[in-house]
Amino acid sequence: MENQERKPRRRRRRKPQEGSQGGPQDHVEIIPLGGMGEIGKNITVFRFRDEIFVLDGGLAFPEEGMPGVDLLIPRVDYLIEHRHKIKAWVLTHGHEDHIGGLPFLLPMIFGKESPVPIYGARLTLGLLRGKLEEFGLRPGAFNLKEISPDDRIQVGRYFTLDLFRMTHSIPDNSGVVIRTPIGTIVHTGDFKLDPTPIDGKVSHLAKVAQAGVEGVLLLIADATNAERPGYTPSEMEIAKELDRVIGRAPGRVFVTTFASHIHRIQSVIWAAEKYGRKVAMEGRSMLKFSRIALELGYLKVKDRLYTLEEVKDLPDHQVLILATGSQGQPMSVLHRLAFEGHAKMAIKPGDTVILSSSPIPGNEEAVNRVINRLYALGAYVLYPPTYKVHASGHASQEELKLILNLTTPRFFLPWHGEVRHQVNFKWLAESMSRPPEKTLIGENGAIYRLTRESFDKVGTVPHGVLYVDGLGVGDITEEILADRRHMAEEGLVVITALAGEDPVVEVVSRGFVKAGEKLLGEVRRMALEALLRGVREKKPLERIRDDIYYPVKKFLKKATGRDPMILPVVIEG
Repeated sequence: MENQERKPRRRRRRKPQEGSQGGPQDHVEIIPLGGMGEIGKNITVFRFRDEIFVLDGGLAFPEEGMPGVDLLIPRVDYLIEHRHKIKAWVLTHGHEDHIGGLPFLLPMIFGKESPVPIYGARLTLGLLRGKLEEFGLRPGAFNLKEISPDDRIQVGRYFTLDLFRMTHSIPDNSGVVIRTPIGTIVHTGDFKLDPTPIDGKVSHLAKVAQAGVEGVLLLIADATNAERPGYTPSEMEIAKELDRVIGRAPGRVFVTTFASHIHRIQSVIWAAEKYGRKVAMEGRSMLKFSRIALELGYLKVKDRLYTLEEVKDLPDHQVLILATGSQGQPMSVLHRLAFEGHAKMAIKPGDTVILSSSPIPGNEEAVNRVINRLYALGAYVLYPPTYKVHASGHASQEELKLILNLTTPRFFLPWHGEVRHQVNFKWLAESMSRPPEKTLIGENGAIYRLTRESFDKVGTVPHGVLYVDGLGVGDITEEILADRRHMAEEGLVVITALAGEDPVVEVVSRGFVKAGEKLLGEVRRMALEALLRGVREKKPLERIRDDIYYPVKKFLKKATGRDPMILPVVIEG
């Protein structure tokens, strides 16, 4: 029998769900406006006929080469155009990359109030309310509807959503089974399959398995760790290591982690209480997240949380400080401590600093600078992978295989990851004994059409990123960023010319070279010569400006080998 030729196994045809109203030409459109081919600003649109629901609304943080930019949010032109079709907004959990964009996006789409229901679990909505208030919006003006991470939601006439709890690095995290007239879609949300989560609430995989039995037309799944073999370590393992290193620390202990990582913060507090340490918190986001988690019962403390002033005179072995700065951000608490710029406290020899986090791609250098400075100040610095003080909140390959086996989807869309993560997840799916018939590598702005028999990219919608800079949203363009990069790299020369009866020229340089009087004098001479000629020949101011700009640009390039931004300003006197 071993040598007998095997016949290819025929894939079982999925039956549409009961009560289906979909005709043969009906389809669901899936439109990711963020979160595809990147980590951050997650937002996905699901549409059937004239009804839409939106999943999440996140932000991302600026990369190198975006000077002055504070945040990145997705463009939502499509949702603004089709706002009247939106029947619900559903939030999977409370991380910044899933809800952080909403204080910007909701007013863009709906204005300062909206009856459209926004569904989220208790902690998720608690964090969202805080964000809306911070941006001067009234939470009561939006229709926030609290649900459990395992609830059922009816959205319009066509979508029935069955949420299911998934373990992650924040409580109240859900995936969703989306039942439509043409079939079932499973969206995992962010997840890892933690068998021993800190709060004891394990992933509710029964709903995933049941959907698999009934038939999954499309799986959309978290690709973040698709390159990583094995299983992601349990949060309880990290809690044990934190307990060990905090218990052995001789002096003060400083811990930094993501402010929203409530489970990790709880582990640190447990260890501090066990070893007789008072816990102080420092950093705006750390204080805000922890206050909300305490008020809603997601964080437990036997004593209370202290301020830096209250613990600064205690014996060192009685002090633990939770601080912001896990990504080396310049204004964070840990960065200011490392570079001796904190007004209330300083690192001293014998302190222990624990980085219970890993750098987001692009932040490695900033984190390494902080670590080196902490070492130079005499601190003991503990960070992964040398110390097992951090674990990812995302599933590794063996957990991803389990989800693929439970759902055996006909079609597959890897999500939440850079392209390399998506492609590796595609390869992993294709290695399964029952691989999907078709896997697409998702792109932001693409329209994916799902029917009972097909899954294809059929077009695009306007998409991209809006830059948040101070109070401005979307008023920073690529051209402005290019100018900022140019000035940062080459410097600036400002030439002010007064075109009057007595022409005058002034030259100022910034970030260019330590220009001597000879160099600036030559620039001044050339500009004055062009100005006098222009006044004499009664040229328009724009022509005079060009006559100054081009010769000066050529001269400085030849004299210095540099290409500063040159800004001639010609004023009629």
